[in-house]
Amino acid sequence: MNIAKRIARNYKKRGIWQDALHRLFKNKLAVVGLIVSIMFILVTVFAPIIAPYPYDKQDYKSVNASPSINHLMGCDSIGRDIFSRVVYGGRVSISISLLVQLFSVLIGIPLGALAGYYGGKIDFLVMRLVDATMAFPSLLLAILIMVKMGPGYYNVLLALVIVSWPNVARLVRSQFLMLRESEFVMSAKVIGATEKRIIFRHIFPNVVNQIIVAVTLGLPATIFREAGLSFIGIGIVPPTPSWGQMVGKDYTSIQAFWFQSIFPAITLAIAILGFTFLSDGIEDALTPKSKKIST
Repeated sequence: MNIAKRIARNYKKRGIWQDALHRLFKNKLAVVGLIVSIMFILVTVFAPIIAPYPYDKQDYKSVNASPSINHLMGCDSIGRDIFSRVVYGGRVSISISLLVQLFSVLIGIPLGALAGYYGGKIDFLVMRLVDATMAFPSLLLAILIMVKMGPGYYNVLLALVIVSWPNVARLVRSQFLMLRESEFVMSAKVIGATEKRIIFRHIFPNVVNQIIVAVTLGLPATIFREAGLSFIGIGIVPPTPSWGQMVGKDYTSIQAFWFQSIFPAITLAIAILGFTFLSDGIEDALTPKSKKIST
């Protein structure tokens, strides 16, 4: 009884979202992931200030130059500063990842909500579209789309949105299917609440935490997919840099000039790990089963 009272008192003091933040900051890996994620986002925003050289500037005197004070990560085969290209490559990879999650939410939430709440023909049509998209492995489908449309930033963005929105739609649909039969929704219908009010005031707030988890889990996955497309040469068009593109371009000369592919690969790995730790921490903080009794 004392433990229950303490838990209730903690909830009253902090509230649901404050309690989730409290659990998030108690997770050391999540805090590390948050710091790394913020660092990469800041580097993305302030890339022109952080990068010592333009990403496409060529210095023919520094072709294949090893790491030094003037070029922290060395230079590539045509004299471009690798550190500057890594910084600008983060702007490409992270911006695509964030935009993909944004558009996936804008498409997936309405379609999933309509399918889950109304069911019937709407549910059938939406789910058949979701099934047709998810029948292919996501990266393979993205490759097929890119082969058809050709490389480029906006084509990569479109391809990754196409393979990402079904996950959000299916999640939202399943939550709406479960919650539309709940007692509080039935009570709202009995007292004459409109469908619009039921959807936006009663059901959707109970789905937000699941959407946040899905979006954060999608960030590292999207970074990896973009890197995969650029690695095989059908993603970002040179000279615009991308981490996957830089690894794919220079991995053949790794024995002679190891730094040209290793530094972009390490940066990509750190970014994916950072966002993964953060997304796992957010999932633990927002999932009720992860709550721990505090004495």
